[in-house]
Amino acid sequence: MFELKPISKEAVPEALEKAHRYRLLNEPMQAQSICLDVLRVEPANQVALATLLLSLTDQFGGESSPTKAREVLGRLTSEYERHYYSGIICERAGQVAMKLRTPGGGHKAHDLFLEAMAHYEKAEAIRPAGHDDAILRWNTCARILMRTPDVKPMPLEREVVLDD
Repeated sequence: MFELKPISKEAVPEALEKAHRYRLLNEPMQAQSICLDVLRVEPANQVALATLLLSLTDQFGGESSPTKAREVLGRLTSEYERHYYSGIICERAGQVAMKLRTPGGGHKAHDLFLEAMAHYEKAEAIRPAGHDDAILRWNTCARILMRTPDVKPMPLEREVVLDD
């Protein structure tokens, strides 16, 4: 095994810029690695935690899972961000369930989108003034549910009544 080399505290701002860039370049593993390096020197860095969480959600359906992202979520200190990023986790897990087209995937995606919307509503209620990201995400989930017929609730089982 290798012993990882620490970065200096002075390098943190530039490293976080690089992590954002790697996410934009669709290289979430590189962004994740940078965030982990930042968190070694600044364990409570909220920007690094949020970027790490997003890089993990970028990898859903592959190298990452909602469980890993939720572990990071608990380290965020802002109640707004915890609700907002909970919504992101559910929404992106729903997108993966929808794309996989496995039996029951549309039902699972439906439930995940509704859960995401509930988190976005909680975030909306406590959002900073002029910060409508939760509304934008809620609307995205609503549009997916309205335009995707395969993403629907699980049908209720009909109760069978037997005559004696």
